[in-house]
Amino acid sequence: MAAMTQVSRAIGAAHLRPASSPPASSEPARANDAEKLRFIEEMTSDVDAVQQRVLAEILARNAGTEYLANCGLDAATADRDTFRAKVPVVSYDALQPYIQRIVDGDRSPILSTHPVSEFLTSSGTSAGERKLMPTVEDELQRRQSLYSLLMPVMNRYVSGLEAKGLYFLFVKSETRTPGGLPARPVLTSYYKSDLFRNRTRDPYHNYTSPTAAILCADAFQSMYAQMLCGLCQRHDVLRVGAVFASGLLRAIRFLQLNWDQLAADIEAGALTPRVTDASVREAVAAILRRPDPDLAQFVRDQCRGGDWAGIITRVWPNTKYLDVIVTGAMAQYIPTLKHYSGGLPMACTMYASSECYFGLNLRPLCDPSEVAYTIMPNMGYFEFLPVDSATGAAAASVDAANLVELARVEAGREYELVITTYAGLNRYRVGDVLRVAGFHNAAPQFQFVRRKNVLLSIESDKTDEAELQRAVERAAALLRPHGAAVAEYTSQACTKSIPGHYVIYWELLATGSGAGARPAVDKETLDNCCLEMEEALNTVYRQSRVADGSIGPLEIRVVRPGTFEELMDYAISRGASINQYKAPRCVTFPPIIELLDSRVVSTHFSPALPHWTPTRRSD
Repeated sequence: MAAMTQVSRAIGAAHLRPASSPPASSEPARANDAEKLRFIEEMTSDVDAVQQRVLAEILARNAGTEYLANCGLDAATADRDTFRAKVPVVSYDALQPYIQRIVDGDRSPILSTHPVSEFLTSSGTSAGERKLMPTVEDELQRRQSLYSLLMPVMNRYVSGLEAKGLYFLFVKSETRTPGGLPARPVLTSYYKSDLFRNRTRDPYHNYTSPTAAILCADAFQSMYAQMLCGLCQRHDVLRVGAVFASGLLRAIRFLQLNWDQLAADIEAGALTPRVTDASVREAVAAILRRPDPDLAQFVRDQCRGGDWAGIITRVWPNTKYLDVIVTGAMAQYIPTLKHYSGGLPMACTMYASSECYFGLNLRPLCDPSEVAYTIMPNMGYFEFLPVDSATGAAAASVDAANLVELARVEAGREYELVITTYAGLNRYRVGDVLRVAGFHNAAPQFQFVRRKNVLLSIESDKTDEAELQRAVERAAALLRPHGAAVAEYTSQACTKSIPGHYVIYWELLATGSGAGARPAVDKETLDNCCLEMEEALNTVYRQSRVADGSIGPLEIRVVRPGTFEELMDYAISRGASINQYKAPRCVTFPPIIELLDSRVVSTHFSPALPHWTPTRRSD
C-alpha cells in the first residue's frame, strides 16, 4: 500500500457502483446524496493524508492531558513518529485507573481536555462488569456524520426508499456514576439524544415506531407498541430491521407469541391495558385511530396456521431488504432469517463500537459472506497489529513500533484493530480481528473475522474461555457432596430456538469411594448447576437474561462416560495430533455437535433468572 498512488475521483466514483447496475431512478439523484457520495470519495482517495491530519487534530485538542504527559509526550508539538515512539499500545485494564478517577468525579483533563459528558458501556467486560468508555459531547455529531452516509450509499442499489422503515429499536438500562455522569450503551445514548429525538423528518429516516415506544424502558411494552404500529402501517414498510439479527428474530418470536392480542387491539381500535406507559399509549393512539377488522383478520389468517416461512414478506409485502448485522457471531442467524423473510437481501451497513464508529459497507446488498467495511479515515486514527497467521493470535505484549498504519495494511492479512480517538483513547486495543478484503480507492476494506478471545456469544454478550472455566468450576462445587466432579466439558451457542442460549456439555466422574462407577446426581442439583453457572457469568450476559430477554436459560447436557474419548478419536481421525490434542471448550462443527448430542443422557435448564441489577458491583 505504501506505493499506491492516489486514485482519481472519477475512478473512485466508478468503484462505488455495484457490480450490476442499480435500479434506475425516476428522479435525479438527491443533491444531499451526491454531496455525501463525493465526501466518501474525498476521504478514501488519500487515506494517509487524512490520517495524519486526524492524528494532528487529536493531539492538538488533547495536549495537556495527564495521560499523554505521563507517556512523556508533548502533544502540542509531537508528530506521528514521536507519538508512535512514546505512547504505548494498551488494553482496558491499563486505562481503568484513569477511567475510575473520572467515574468518581475527577474533572481534570485526564484523558481528554474536553469535559467527559457520559460513559458508554461496552458489551465487553472487565472483572465481570461492563467496560466504561468516556466520551465527549462532540462525539455524538461525529457518529451522526457516519449515519448520514448510509442511505446515500443504499440509494445507489435500491430505488424508491422514500417510505417507512420498520425498525425494532430499544433503549437499555442506565446508571449514574458516583461523579454524576450517565453510563449507558452507545445506542441508548443516541436514541435519548436531542439529535435523534428531534431528527429531521426526511423520507429516509421515517420509522413506523413512535419515538416514545423506542424510548420506553419496559421491553415488553416497547416491543408490543412497535409491533402493533408496524402492523397498522404494513403497506408503508419498505425495509425491516433491528441492530442485530438476533433482535429481529426476537421480534418475530414476539409476533408468534402475541399475534392474537395484537389482532384483538387492531379489531377494537384500542391498545391493551398491558401497555401502561402514558406516552406510549398516546403515541400509539395517533396510529391506531379506529377499529380495523379486516387487518385484524389478516393478522389472524397469517399467524394462526403456524406457517411462519416468509412471514416478513407476507405481512409487510413491500419490504425490499432486511437491515441487520449478520457478521461475526450474528452469522449463525442467517438461515433462520432467510426462512422468515423468504430470502430477502440482508444489508450490513455500518461497523461501529462503543469506543469509536469506524466505517461503512459500500456494497450493502452483497452476500453476508462478502461483507467488507470501508474504514472512514476521518473518524479516528487507526493502527493495526498483525495477527500471527499460524496461531491466529496477536501478541499479548506489543512492540508499538510494529503496528501498521491504515494506508499500509496488506490485502489478505489479518490484524487486530488499535484506535486513537478524539475522546481521549490512545492506541487502544479494541479486540476486533479484521481481514483486509480489498480497497476502495486508497481505503482498505475489512471483513470482520472475530472478537479476540470470545468463546460464546448469542447477541451482545461475550464470554471467553477463562470466564467459562470459572463458571464451570463454581457450578461443579455443587457436585462434590454427591461424590461427583466434571471430568470434561465443552459448549456451544445454540440458536435453534429463539432466544438462543448457552449449551454446556458435561461428562461427569464419580469421586471418593464410588470412583469408577457412573455418578448419580439428582436432577434438582444439576438444574441448580445451570443457575450457578449463570450467576458466575458477566453482567452483560445476566442483563441479557434478566432485563432484555435476549438469551434463554443456560442448559447443561450430561453425556455418557467416554464421550470425550470419542471426541478425541474423531479429531485424530481428521488429522489432529494425539500429543497436542486437548478438548475444545466450544464446538461449532455440526458432526461434532451431532456426536455429542447422540451421547446425551440427561438435559437440565436453569430453573430461575440469575441476579442482575443496573448498579455496578463495588470492588
